[in-house]
Amino acid sequence: MPSKQAEPLTVLFDLDGTLIDSIELIVSAARHAFASRNGPAPSEDEFKAGIGQPLTTQFAPYVRTPAELDALIAAYRGFQIANHDRLTTLYDGIDAAVGELRQRGHRLGIVTSKADAIARRSLRHVGLEDAIEVLVGCDATSRHKPHPEPVLHAMERLRSTPQRSVFIGDSPYDVQAGNAAGVATVAVTWGAFRRDTLAAAGPSYVLERPHDIPLLIDAIAQRGQA
Repeated sequence: MPSKQAEPLTVLFDLDGTLIDSIELIVSAARHAFASRNGPAPSEDEFKAGIGQPLTTQFAPYVRTPAELDALIAAYRGFQIANHDRLTTLYDGIDAAVGELRQRGHRLGIVTSKADAIARRSLRHVGLEDAIEVLVGCDATSRHKPHPEPVLHAMERLRSTPQRSVFIGDSPYDVQAGNAAGVATVAVTWGAFRRDTLAAAGPSYVLERPHDIPLLIDAIAQRGQA
């Protein structure tokens, strides 16, 4: 007797370092922003450790006033916009993985610390805009990863529940946010963070290849609960 078709899941993705390879863009934009002013600056390793959080969170320790913070973010975003298309690509295997998930009826969303407008530009640039039903960027909520609010907001918009949702990301902040929201969490190792750093955050699963995303989602769906 054939097995019963598994109920589709809600699959939420981080964006940078998970679907798109934009790490060089992020680091170069930060380097440019801090070079535009006199004052303390993070090392490249220190900045990379904060990737996955909003710019306000990452830059705040290095400024004294809100005006300094605004100027730093403006310099970052100016470089980001000017160099976005040149330094933003899709990871190998993501296009096929997203296509398979859609074909199987899973609902797809983005939960990112990127500003909504530039996140939409990224999706449009790599050809994923039509595949994503909901985008929750840093403009959409008052609290951000690792707080669960962005994940909960995405689930609310997709009318999903934690039991039927999965969050896939490349940073410990993604894992922490998903765990706090009560969803299954998948840490991917092709982004900005090492496997041991991701493992310390306590993900439900760890993946090393984009091609394996549909297989894992199928396995979770077949078990009947994310």
